[in-house]
Formats: sequence, structure tokens, C-alpha cells
Amino acid sequence: MNSYIPIVLGMALVIYIPRVVPLLLLKKLKLRPEMMKFLQFIPYTSLSILIARGILTSDPVLLPAAAAGIALSGLMAYWRGNLVLSVLTGIAISFLVITYLG
Repeated sequence: MNSYIPIVLGMALVIYIPRVVPLLLLKKLKLRPEMMKFLQFIPYTSLSILIARGILTSDPVLLPAAAAGIALSGLMAYWRGNLVLSVLTGIAISFLVITYLG
């Protein structure tokens, strides 16, 4: 059982170092405003891709719940601009549709 500890620590270092080194090296780098604006869209784009993939690959029985979740989540994102609130809205609406209409 103790032999797993070095393996876990090694894997943690292998994952952590490639993320921290660029962050430390590029910390003082000043980016142009256009690039900063572009980088700010990455979380929303990533979330959109994950949601679209989830809808396209979901069970046909769950399609109404997925469609309602994405629609209201999109409206919430447009209205409030809060990523976490949008995700929670989509989850809650999907849950309600599955529970009461499914």
C-alpha cells in the first residue's frame, strides 16, 4: 500500500510542473488588449463545446431536458454574464424537466 505514494506524488509533479512553469515564466509578460479580450472568451467557448457535445450525444429520451437546459442556460449567460450561474441554471432546469415531465 505504501508503494502507491511515490507513484501518486510523481504523477502530481508531472501534471503540476507543466502548468506552473509557463505561468511563472510568463507572469510579467504584458499582452496586447486584443489578445486579452480573445483569452477572456476561452471559458465560454470551452463550456459551449462541452454542452453542445452533451446535447448531440445525449439519449433521445433526454433531448427535451437537454434542449430546455441549454436554452435557459444560454439566456442566463446573455442576461447575467455569469458562467457559474448559467451552468447551475442549466442543471436545475434539466433536472426539473426530467423530474416532472419525464
